Amino acid sequence: MDYTHHISSPLGGITLASDGSAIVGLWFDHQKYFGSTLGEPHEEKALPIFEEADHWLDVYFSGRAPDFTPKLRMRTTAFRRAVWEILLTIPFGHTMTYGQIADRLKATLGLNQMSAQAVGGAVGHNAVSLIIPCHRVVGADGSLTGYAGGLDRKVRLLRLEQADMSRLYLPKKS
Repeated sequence: MDYTHHISSPLGGITLASDGSAIVGLWFDHQKYFGSTLGEPHEEKALPIFEEADHWLDVYFSGRAPDFTPKLRMRTTAFRRAVWEILLTIPFGHTMTYGQIADRLKATLGLNQMSAQAVGGAVGHNAVSLIIPCHRVVGADGSLTGYAGGLDRKVRLLRLEQADMSRLYLPKKS
């Protein structure tokens, strides 16, 4: 059985999901792939893990890097898990490119090549937004692309973290 918990944040409503002991999902309301790891049936319920996640979010939205991570359970493929684990290493206020993640995976897995596009697909399907910081991933040219929660939120999150935005840009819509 899965459980949910809903909160308001400075960037809109957030729904968290848990299996009872770990966070299995965190989504902005109506974002792409909303509820992708949420099992059926599920019910809204107060849980200690949600209290811990709420505290994490309070610290984060105050503009500080939380010094703890709520227990996470990544319901995904081995490849996506490997990508998401790299995302967890990107420091607060910093960014990493899809290509840098691909290079790290290539070295870790002992592969000859790794596609930045494959990494992009795994990043885009991150089911635990914010805590697993997919908003810190940018294009090699500095483009701010690929955030399921919306590019406006991605910009606001990076600004909240006081990331160096001088080389980053939003691509022009065609």
